[in-house]
Amino acid sequence: MADYHKMWEELGMDVETHDQLCEVLPQAFGDVYLSQENRPEGMDYYNFVVAEIHGVRPAELIEHQKKGGKVFGTFCVYVPDEVVFAADAIATGLCGGSQFWVPGGEKVLPTNTCPLIKASVGARLDRTCPFFRIADMYVGETTCDGKKKAWEILAEDVPVHVMDLPQMKRKKDVKAWADEIRTFRKVVEEMTGNQVTAESLHSAIVLINNKRRALSRLYDLRKNEKLPISGKDVLLISQIAFYDDPARFTEMTNKLCDELEQRVKDGVSVFPAGTKRIMLTGTPLAIPNWKLHNLVETSGGAVVCEEMCTGTRYFERLVDEAEGTVDEQIDHLAERYMGINCACFTPNSARIDDILRLAKEYKVDGVIDVNLKFCSLYDTEGYHVERALKEAGIPVLGIETDYTDSDSQQLRTRISAFIEMLNS
Repeated sequence: MADYHKMWEELGMDVETHDQLCEVLPQAFGDVYLSQENRPEGMDYYNFVVAEIHGVRPAELIEHQKKGGKVFGTFCVYVPDEVVFAADAIATGLCGGSQFWVPGGEKVLPTNTCPLIKASVGARLDRTCPFFRIADMYVGETTCDGKKKAWEILAEDVPVHVMDLPQMKRKKDVKAWADEIRTFRKVVEEMTGNQVTAESLHSAIVLINNKRRALSRLYDLRKNEKLPISGKDVLLISQIAFYDDPARFTEMTNKLCDELEQRVKDGVSVFPAGTKRIMLTGTPLAIPNWKLHNLVETSGGAVVCEEMCTGTRYFERLVDEAEGTVDEQIDHLAERYMGINCACFTPNSARIDDILRLAKEYKVDGVIDVNLKFCSLYDTEGYHVERALKEAGIPVLGIETDYTDSDSQQLRTRISAFIEMLNS
């Protein structure tokens, strides 16, 4: 990484503590990613993005602010980025995926809070992540009790707007979410001083849909018998999608897909023939949480799909691109976003349907259901997930973990045994 200390100091960051993170990240990334053989050349772009993770993109966001623009930090796939971009602002993902930030969150949150929430709060309060310092406003949502309380704590330090996500999917709930998006539009307009027009919202819908199309194209390539890219590389791309410039990300991901399609034609695979195909389901894996993918893919398996927010939930289902009034387009946004099947909903049989469909589409040999510790939503829904998979004759392994490496050896033993069972 280049020297960005002056920028970090101007952001009011604890630069000395932040330097500790900068020291360990390159080694971790090298061990997980750069040790792979036969990686696609197109991964060089994503390597660069991670190498400069707290430099290049933050500098772009600051430059946008210097020109009068605003930056909104988001934590969930339900927040419609389209509204933000339609007001000539920028949305950037803020979820923390590193144990480095967890102690900071535990200063104000119970220990038995999920690591994603603790890391996200710690990154802000300990002033050790530029993205958390740059955002003019955070946009929260009511997907779980831990987050709802976290927003109250963060709101003492930074402006926070909370969107009230319905917990059911009846017609009146979809309408309620559309009304939440309308309220959000007003908040964004007030913060930016720019109006969200029918034309600007339509352009933003197309912009974000194109990103979804690029990710869908990437995932479709994993349906091939010969896998042209590793699961951990696709996870990295999915994580970067949350904060990279959307137009640039789309261009670079489509360029990578061109290379991968040629690999498929040439019969190139990054895994030996017969490698067992694994799908991960459950809680999201925010950057730089690469632990499970690395364990699977260094234990004889290949991750071919993620039914996660850092996976298919993020890009499946496009927003209707029909031109119309702002109200009509907001209705289209509400319909698309309420089609995401998070464990916060009840009943949630549509998520079970998604998992069974994806297992078939990606020709998986087994499923690993992942739960971040203390996430009661996905932990409880794991009962239905694992039962449905077993009834469908699909082997499944349930795993609970956090961001530490203390359980890595135990997990490797369990994952290796699971994959060995698939081979028998």
